[in-house]
Formats: sequence, structure tokens, C-alpha cells
Amino acid sequence: SHSDRETPATPTGTDNTNPRRQPLQAIGLALLPKAASSLFQWLLDLFCCRSYCCDCCLEKNEDVFPQRRYKYTYVYAGRHRTYSETSSRASSTSESRRSSASSTLSSSLAASSADRRGNSSTAPVIDMRPIEFWPAGATNKESVQPRSRANRLMGTSGIVDVRKFQPRLYEVDENEDDDMTDEEKVAKYKLGQLYFNFHYNLIHSVFIVTVREARNLPFPMIGDESRQDFAHSNPYVKVCLLPDQKSAKQSSVKPKTQNPEFNETFKFEIPFLEVQRRMLLLSLQDYDKFSRHCVIGQVILPLENYDLLKVSNVWKPLQPSSQLSPDRGDVLLSINYLPSAGRLNVDVIKANQLLQTDIIGGCDPFVRVQMVVGTRLIKSKKTSCKKNTIDPVFNESVSFNVTPDVLDDVSLVITVWDYNCKSRDDFVGRFVLGRHPTGAQETAHWERLQASHRSPVAQWHTLKSRSDCDQCSLASVAASTR
Repeated sequence: SHSDRETPATPTGTDNTNPRRQPLQAIGLALLPKAASSLFQWLLDLFCCRSYCCDCCLEKNEDVFPQRRYKYTYVYAGRHRTYSETSSRASSTSESRRSSASSTLSSSLAASSADRRGNSSTAPVIDMRPIEFWPAGATNKESVQPRSRANRLMGTSGIVDVRKFQPRLYEVDENEDDDMTDEEKVAKYKLGQLYFNFHYNLIHSVFIVTVREARNLPFPMIGDESRQDFAHSNPYVKVCLLPDQKSAKQSSVKPKTQNPEFNETFKFEIPFLEVQRRMLLLSLQDYDKFSRHCVIGQVILPLENYDLLKVSNVWKPLQPSSQLSPDRGDVLLSINYLPSAGRLNVDVIKANQLLQTDIIGGCDPFVRVQMVVGTRLIKSKKTSCKKNTIDPVFNESVSFNVTPDVLDDVSLVITVWDYNCKSRDDFVGRFVLGRHPTGAQETAHWERLQASHRSPVAQWHTLKSRSDCDQCSLASVAASTR
């Protein structure tokens, strides 16, 4: 019976006055044997009532750990108050601690309530003082505030000074040619017309341009007064897709005519999406063996305005070109230096779009490489001759013996000539590398050579006239005297 069942004794030092702990203690003590009741009570005191998390935390019967200080903080209405108490096994009892904690809690709540009632209308103050940067003890203190966007753009005063504007940056380039019809352009420039067609072949991924004819070209005396033949022109056409001018194509020369018929087709291997972003340039030029070639006129056509899958037949008026004379071509050159062997190697790889010097048969080019030390010509070597082409491929190498202490005084004069069997060879173009270069491209190529010995360095170079090279390079003058 329930009356005969022995009620387990409460361990010494336990506190059953807390109503929240009585059910849990009763259940634990009823289920556990007497041997384990003390262990259960120890775990209960350890994990439940040692962090001051509830009201029961204020009622302590026995300290498990020795002298320890507990610190807790009450936060109310934006104010912080910190309280602490010391628990000791030997010096205080649970009743004294409970009464002390209760009184402390009551006083803190009362103080917080009083503060809240007295300062209920006071708004929190935010410190908006500027950030200050100065050493300790400095007298000249200056406030550093972030500048607004308007001040950053217009200055501290916020006023724009109109005198600082540059009017040329705001000028609109109104091209009158865009508003003119083709008939008005023909009447204004009087350079003639060019007839051609073009389309894109999707099967072979090739852009095809066919130059048919030109009409009513001006006489040579209008464009160049130094011409010996004033009665007739010797026209030819150069075709390229801007901005790539190294893949240009050139037609044959039609001698002594102002209404030439070409009927020549040129193909460019280029993707369809890429050709739509290009501009078609057709430059009509006049050949003269005894003086410089001149540009008669040009046609620039944006391809994005046309359906390239269909054949477009176009008559376009020739317009003036800013280029007075045609380019002389480009040469791909590779050089490397072996300091241990004391040898300077020059590889002439190929040339592109050389200036045509023969009215029939194109050009028979070869390259002469001359080494100049200071202003003295030391050695001269040349490549083989390529017949009837303005785009020759050489792939030939020449070498010179150069010690490391002389390398800084060496200049390489590269000259392209057109071979003639019955007369003197025709000058095509020149450029100079080394101590006395003829331009920024040549200077950069030589600096790359000096920075990377034993490694070949290749670069394209644009050919220049003899007079231009002699004006800026003493090595060109030394090579011209031989």
C-alpha cells in the first residue's frame, strides 16, 4: 500500500522550498535509488541553477565549487547596470544569499523604473562630431568631413569655372559629304567613278569583291605636277577590309587610260560575323615609274548597310584621300643575338604589298641587309630575288660577327629593291634598326632584342622613302653612299 511504501529521505543540504524545482526533484528522487540520489542532486545543481537564468537561480542551498564570483547585467531602457556577488561554502547560507539577491534585484528594478520615469522624454544623443586627424598635442586641428558628390565634381564652392572648358572637345564634326548625293560628289570632286560588286559565300566562308571598271579619271597633271606623262594615267586598284590593311589585294596596272577596265576578282577568307563589322576600302592609284605613285581617289563602304548574301552592284564616286602617296609595303623581320658566339642573326621572313615598280609583271624584289658600326659601313648581304610578285616570301637568314662590346653601336639598314636585268635596280623602301633607327617601331624592336638574348624577336616594319630615312638616320646616309 501507499502507506507502507517507504518515502525516500531528502539528502542533507537540499532545498525544497522552490516550487519550480520540487516536481523535478520528486520525480528524480522517486525513480533513482538512494545511492544515486546524491549524484542526481549534484547534476541538477550543476546544470540548472548556476547561470542565474531564472528565479530559482536566486535560491542556492549549497555551493558545489569553491570561492567564485558571479557577474550579471540587467539592461533596461537603454541603461546598463552590473551587479556581482560572491558565494562561499563556509561563510553564507542559502537563506542569506536568497534574501541578498532578492533585495539587490528589487533595488535595481526600482532604480531603472525611476530613471525611466524621469527621462522618458529625453531622446538618445548620437555623436556626430567630425573625424579628426592630427598628432597628439597639436594646436592646429582641422575637421575632415567627406565631400559631397557635387563638391567632388565642381570644387568646394560648387561653382563651375567656364574658362576651364575646352570648346574643341565639344565640337560636332558635321561631315557635309554624308548629306550629298552621288551626283553632287561627282560634280564637286571631279575624280570619276568606280564600278564594283561584292557578296559573301557562306559555303566557302569567303568574301568576294570584283572590280569592274572606272570612268572619267582626272589627268595626271591635276594630282601631281612632277609627272613626265601628263596625257595619260596608269591606274590600278588596291582593295582591303578596314582596319586590316596588311591583307590588301592589288589589281594589275592599266597603262595610259582614263577609263580602265579591270574585271578582276579578289577573295578574303573571313568569318561572316566579322565581315559585317568591316569597311570596304577601294583605293584607285596612279603608277609612275620615274616619280612617286599618287592616289587618285578612294571609296569607303560600311558593309553593315548591305545584305552580303546577295550580289550588290555599286557605282560610287571617288573621293579625295588624305594619303597623298601609297604605302611602300611592310617587311616581317626576325633578329636574335648570341653573345657567346658573337653572332647577330637576321631572318628576312616575307614582305607584304610592296610598291609596284614595273608597269607589267609586278615586281622582282630582293632584300639587302647592311651592318653599320657608328657611321661606317662594315658588311652588306642580300637575299635571293623573287620573280613577279608584290607579296614575296623569303624565309632566308643572314648573319654578322658582332662582339658584345660593339653591339650598342651597330645599326642594321634593311632595303628592298626591285631587280632589273637591263638597268639599275629600283628602290622600293627602307628602314633602319639599332643605334640610328628611323622610327619608334624600329627602336622598340631593337630594345626587345637587347632584353632577350638568344631568343628570336620578330616584328613587322613599314618601308619608308630614301629621303625620309636619310633625314633621321646617319646609318641610312652611310649605306646610301656605297
